[in-house]
Amino acid sequence: MNIEFLTIFAQSVGYYSNGSSGAVGYNFTYLILFAGIAIVSFIVQQNLQSKFERFSKMYLGNGMTGRDIALKMLHDNGIYDVQVISTPGHLTDHYDPIKKTVNLSDAVYNASSIAAAAVAAHECGHALQHAKAYAPLKLRSAIVPAVSFASNYMSWILLIGILTVESFPGILLAGIALFAMTTFFSFVTLPVEIDASRRALAWLSSAGITNRSNQGAANSALRSAAYTYVVAALSSLATLVYYIMIYLGRRE
Repeated sequence: MNIEFLTIFAQSVGYYSNGSSGAVGYNFTYLILFAGIAIVSFIVQQNLQSKFERFSKMYLGNGMTGRDIALKMLHDNGIYDVQVISTPGHLTDHYDPIKKTVNLSDAVYNASSIAAAAVAAHECGHALQHAKAYAPLKLRSAIVPAVSFASNYMSWILLIGILTVESFPGILLAGIALFAMTTFFSFVTLPVEIDASRRALAWLSSAGITNRSNQGAANSALRSAAYTYVVAALSSLATLVYYIMIYLGRRE
């Protein structure tokens, strides 16, 4: 069960206590919706973990580690000002456009497997996007400060707004505006992640890192990772609609 669902449940209970007419019907509907999203999210995450573990045991014949593959992909594309470093944690791989570093988890940095190759190439795909000024990535980077601000305060503002929606509806509206920003960020992230995987798979094949026997595994691993972003975006959108429904239904 994800945290978002538990938050919605707690806020719904608070909203019921206000005695707002019509609340029970759509709150119950959205509680069911979020339960479904939580279940789907759990399944997607488990599928990703399962595939990563399975493909981590499919070793590359060339002996190249995730670090080697990342450096080769960067250099093959004329990028020499990006460092490849190791970062602690599991599936914590990411590209930092500010520091210009491809950060690979221990299971990717030192491993010579299909999973490591796919993840390393995907993160380098973001470095390629950065180097080529890929528009969705530029947009996502531009709104990061605003999204960070919204994420720090929106939960409290939304909770207070729901509890005081009849007296001070503007508080909830402010919370909705902040949450809408994070939802927008989730959807902007989708083309960024999908394009990075597309670049990764194309390079892995053209560079001879993968072949007919294991290209499908690399594709499957990255597709499973993409599903997590799709579920996150849909969950965020459903949550946003939930808050809007509460705001619109405050006088019913």
